[in-house]
Amino acid sequence: MVAAEATVEELARELSSYLDTNRINQVRRAYYYAEQAHEGQMRKSGDRYITHPLAVAGILADLRLDHQSLMAAMLHDVIEDTGIPKDALAEQFGEDVAELVDGVSKLTQIEFRSRAEAQAENFQKMTLAMAKDIRVILVKLADRLHNMRTLGPMPYEKRLRIATETLDIYAPIANRLGMHSICTELEDLGFSSLYPMRAKYISKAVEKLRGSHREIIEDIRGKLQEKLEERGLPGRILGREKHLNSIYNKMKFKQKSFHEIMDVYAFRIITDTEDNCYRILGAVHSLYKPLPGRFKDYIAMPKSNGYQSIHTTLFGMHVNIEIQIRTEEMEHIANNGIAAHWMYKNEASGVTTINQSRVDRWVKGLMEMRERADDSMEFVEHVKVDLFPDEIYVFTPKGRIMELPSGATPVDFAYAIHTDIGNASVACRINRNLASLSQPLQSGQTVEIITAPGARPNPAWLSFVVTGKARSSIRHVLKTRKRTESMELGRTLLKRSLKGFGAKLSDISDAQKQAVVNHNQVNSFDDLISDIGLGNRMAYLVARQLVSGNDVMDAPANLENAPDSKQGAVTIRGTEGLLVRFANCCKPIPGDPVVGVMDSGNGMVIHSDTCSRLPEDDEGRARLTHLKWAKDITDEFSVELRVELERQRGVIAEVANAVAMADGNIERISVEDQNARFGIVSLVVHVNGRKHLARVMRRVRNIRAVTHIGRVRH
Repeated sequence: MVAAEATVEELARELSSYLDTNRINQVRRAYYYAEQAHEGQMRKSGDRYITHPLAVAGILADLRLDHQSLMAAMLHDVIEDTGIPKDALAEQFGEDVAELVDGVSKLTQIEFRSRAEAQAENFQKMTLAMAKDIRVILVKLADRLHNMRTLGPMPYEKRLRIATETLDIYAPIANRLGMHSICTELEDLGFSSLYPMRAKYISKAVEKLRGSHREIIEDIRGKLQEKLEERGLPGRILGREKHLNSIYNKMKFKQKSFHEIMDVYAFRIITDTEDNCYRILGAVHSLYKPLPGRFKDYIAMPKSNGYQSIHTTLFGMHVNIEIQIRTEEMEHIANNGIAAHWMYKNEASGVTTINQSRVDRWVKGLMEMRERADDSMEFVEHVKVDLFPDEIYVFTPKGRIMELPSGATPVDFAYAIHTDIGNASVACRINRNLASLSQPLQSGQTVEIITAPGARPNPAWLSFVVTGKARSSIRHVLKTRKRTESMELGRTLLKRSLKGFGAKLSDISDAQKQAVVNHNQVNSFDDLISDIGLGNRMAYLVARQLVSGNDVMDAPANLENAPDSKQGAVTIRGTEGLLVRFANCCKPIPGDPVVGVMDSGNGMVIHSDTCSRLPEDDEGRARLTHLKWAKDITDEFSVELRVELERQRGVIAEVANAVAMADGNIERISVEDQNARFGIVSLVVHVNGRKHLARVMRRVRNIRAVTHIGRVRH
């Protein structure tokens, strides 16, 4: 392993074990180019900046990656930090290396936690980069690992952000690519940065137990070794350390105590052939009793990231013993994942890949989700689901093995086969018996999907599907269908409103339609009609704009009866250019569900949707327009409160003080009814919304003398 303070010559010596001299010299040349480009730059630790790319290359050398990946590691910050263009790198080191550096540079700009939408856009770029060349993410993972190792000098807020995105995104990606060693180190470093005291406590507890467990561990190891020798089976036996983040998560999410977790003794047996893996399994089962339901054969059915091993749990010497059995090659792939598949041909053009189909399938699945997701945030949420798989294995009727995350349903299975099959699903058979589409699947089941022409996804499926592909496919179909239906409804409502003005939609010129589109800041007239159908815009107002021309569109909104309202401010979405008045009967405030009633001479009157003055007949209700409040309202609104209280000296002053403490303004206060012991106070206060009102009422309710407080609606 190359030390943090290693020189390029020490790295070259390590590379000589698997690279030829020509390629080592190319890596050297990339180092000296980067050293010159970063001249004068320092890290937060005080080290020269070049120590970082050298350390990143060292991590990739431990994985025995190709020379182009190592060159990209040396140069990965050159475009970002020194202003040297991609073209210059291509001229010096070739197009492949320049593309890798450019891909890593784009990933470096990603910060997943500060501005969610922008980061989601960048995460899509990461997917594209991975699809183009998986080595981009390998270099980025090595870059992130070294940054996590040297996180100490960073400001607290930055440490927190980097550690959070490491645990949320980078460690799961390393796991999905089968890179166990990098994944566990990223997890432990991230956990230690986020929870230093918890990490310290668990670390000390592990160290303390290690001493007391040593005798039992050596005893079990000795008996296992004896059994292998007795059967003539080759194999080396390794103890498995439990990692800090893994221990913490089991304590937190599985409600297990520290001692419950640590009282399981874990070993790994590495042998030479797949056949001997099964022979060793028989040997250890003859030594200790296997626990039912705790056997998993990942050799016959590998995980999606290529991981292969036999897992079994035994009971012996009054403790549980977890054993993993695998070959040397499986061990290499388990630790290094996709990186283990990059091999060299000294005589050929560079790198070839072996057994990458599973990772390729995953990356292809990401691309499909990206195309179907309507926005970046939705895409990231779908991907996060797929980054934390706990697999089950089920069969198609033809015997094909399908791998799905734990908890997957027949609908997830259908979409995993093909999007069209998922969309047309109507029923399923599990082991030849009819079953519910929402039933969670179990490993070993045979699943048959029954489809019907013209069938469409059910919105209820979103409540039980677990795969990102199924979720994004269902949402895509539903949104497409929703738009078609909303446009039909919007067109009907607009035609009805235009009829009230004595006009027809066919009479409106294209120029006037475009003017209304521009005024409402939408992309097209179809979008405007769809908004009407969805209830986001009022058909009456759009019709008025279409028939009245620019005079109406240029008029500012007039908000009457909204105390202290600023001229031109919009309080109700979609009422721009319309006279708006708030009803005195129910006094709606921001946060209340509201409807609008067109009143001749008074414009749009806004009522609470529970107002007793609203019409109850179907014809009258059909004339109501459901509205939404605008964002960032700064106006204040009058609310009447009824306060029942015990008569005490100074209680009215106490009520007034409570309102003031909650930032409310009192418009009027009066005592309506009282006797010797109790009184009723009518209070009219100004608030800016329901949350503010709740705060005022909570303050008043906390007064000892107050027995009840409620909002008055006439």
